[in-house]
Amino acid sequence: MTDDPQTHPNQRDLGRVFNDVPELYDRVRPGYPDELFADLAAITGLDTQSTVLEVGCGTGQATRSLAALVCSVTAVEPGADMAALARRRLAALRNVEVETSTFEEWDDRGRRFDALVAASSWHWVDPSIGWPRAHDVLHPGGWTALLGNIVVRRQDEPEVYAETADLHEQFCPGNPDWGHPPLEDEVRATDEGWGLVGDPGEMFGPTIVRWYPTVQWFDGDGFADHLRSQSLYRKLDSDVREPLLDAIAERIRTRMGDRASRRYLTVLRVGQRAE
Repeated sequence: MTDDPQTHPNQRDLGRVFNDVPELYDRVRPGYPDELFADLAAITGLDTQSTVLEVGCGTGQATRSLAALVCSVTAVEPGADMAALARRRLAALRNVEVETSTFEEWDDRGRRFDALVAASSWHWVDPSIGWPRAHDVLHPGGWTALLGNIVVRRQDEPEVYAETADLHEQFCPGNPDWGHPPLEDEVRATDEGWGLVGDPGEMFGPTIVRWYPTVQWFDGDGFADHLRSQSLYRKLDSDVREPLLDAIAERIRTRMGDRASRRYLTVLRVGQRAE
């Protein structure tokens, strides 16, 4: 179960549900390792003279790290409440500006950038609009970088869905989205292209892919809050979602010693603008 679905219109609309829970999202969602940003700078040549456009900044989890690398970050976020929280979180950074808009409708005012970065957000952008816009708003030789956190599992390691599959089926039977996260080794094999998002064709050159294993630990209530921040659970009616998450929290307490992991492969996919 990942939060990186294939993109189609109703999923792009669903992306706005995060705006309902900005504080929760900011508190429980995983960030991105420092090593990733060091690799991003090394690959792209970003430095303190560079400008970055961040698409879908959310509450600013990746923005602060970007701002430490470059001259300025223009961050675009469609959710008004998410954008407001990002502005509060980033208020001390003079080189960050947060603008409230979808990327598809954003007014670039003729601005051009050295890199476009999207952290766990590009799959909410309409690829038929997003990729041409990404190409257009970059300087010649500019880069697009997609960051993401993919939920994975390891063979023979306790995993929450395996312990709660019966609860998922009990409270929301027949949901085609329920299922075990993929094995870590299977995800690492997908080291070409742009992942699950639409392909930009000849607008960008070959991708460079880097992987970073990370893990979060939660007690039962914390894991339930983590799930409350995910689109798969946000789209459930509250009278289904809340009893399900309460049952999951209780299962973690009683069967897993009130300690559960959420394992990820954080991925960086980078490609250069083609001329």
